[in-house]
Amino acid sequence: MKLPRGFSASGVRSGVRKKRPDLALIVAEGGATAAAIFTRNRLPAAPVVLSRAALKRTSGRLRAVVVNAGCANAITGRAGVAGALRVRRRAAELVRCEPAEVFLASTGVIGVPLPDAKIRAALPDAVARLSASGLDAASQAILTTDVGPKVAVATFRRDGRTGRVVGFAKGAGMIHPNMATMLAFVMTDAPAAPEYLHDVLRRAAADSFNAISVDGDTSTNDTVLLMASGRLGGSPMTGGAEDADFERALSAVCGELAWRIVRDGEGATRVMDIRVRGAASSRDARLAAHAVATSPLVKTALHGGDPNWGRILAAVGRSGARFSTRRVALSVGSIAMVSGGEPAGYRERDAARVFARERVPLTVDLGVGSAEARVLSSDFGHDYVSLNADYRS
Repeated sequence: MKLPRGFSASGVRSGVRKKRPDLALIVAEGGATAAAIFTRNRLPAAPVVLSRAALKRTSGRLRAVVVNAGCANAITGRAGVAGALRVRRRAAELVRCEPAEVFLASTGVIGVPLPDAKIRAALPDAVARLSASGLDAASQAILTTDVGPKVAVATFRRDGRTGRVVGFAKGAGMIHPNMATMLAFVMTDAPAAPEYLHDVLRRAAADSFNAISVDGDTSTNDTVLLMASGRLGGSPMTGGAEDADFERALSAVCGELAWRIVRDGEGATRVMDIRVRGAASSRDARLAAHAVATSPLVKTALHGGDPNWGRILAAVGRSGARFSTRRVALSVGSIAMVSGGEPAGYRERDAARVFARERVPLTVDLGVGSAEARVLSSDFGHDYVSLNADYRS
């Protein structure tokens, strides 16, 4: 799959990880405008600190993105920052730009100093392998406990031209809003100012990357980066009617990547698609949805294919969301399990069939308003414990 016009990428092995590729490089040949959303964890990793500051310094422009897997370079103090700066300087030398135009991202074990000498030594190979068809290699090189790469693409029309939005991501554990242990890189050839990109990215992330949960944890390195090369041509986008198709394409790519992250949740076998409606406010709807999404009891029942609706409503009851005990309702697919605050007449085996699907649709009606929310969440199984117990082994 080719990248949008103006971008090239590669993925190589630097030796930070023992066997797999672990270094990805993205280059915008003529530069790109950019916007990013970062973790809200109060212990942000060195690459988050540096990249956030760099985007401010360049007023939202960049030339290259360097991503390493195998080491988060988080909670590593001055040594971690120094190592990241050395990587950034070397990348800037190779792609012939200012260091502040190089965006950094890392993923892996927290608290381990960055082996930056290995990364710097591998960067020339990464530059030599840059290609407009380098998406596959780059998407492989950023993975940690992921089962496989996560890639999404969409097209849009503007001023009679066809543009593209292409994204790739990693993430399988420590997944929860604000944000998650995810790295996501989205590229487009559309013309756009950084301010516009930031606005549309925040909206797209609200319904995708910030509406998923695997285990309720958030990490120190979370980053979603949106880059625009402008190579499509035309006037910069401003958010008018002529830009609606681009925003649809961006939302589609972010939504697909978010779905793939949850489906690839560590040890996951199925996904709950939780929709809360009838809430008094958007905040209440989100409270109820996230309580269900993060309940270990609900998630283990999901793993077993057990339509135990009592666990679901118990989570709603402790969520802090306002609801009517006389009007609350719950359905799985088209099967009403609770209606008017009481058990509905349904056959257990019918509900169990829905709970055995790869995607399990749940709808909770709080019965007090018109606000809604939607969250995707995966199940908890034996493999989740095994993967995380052995993560550093």
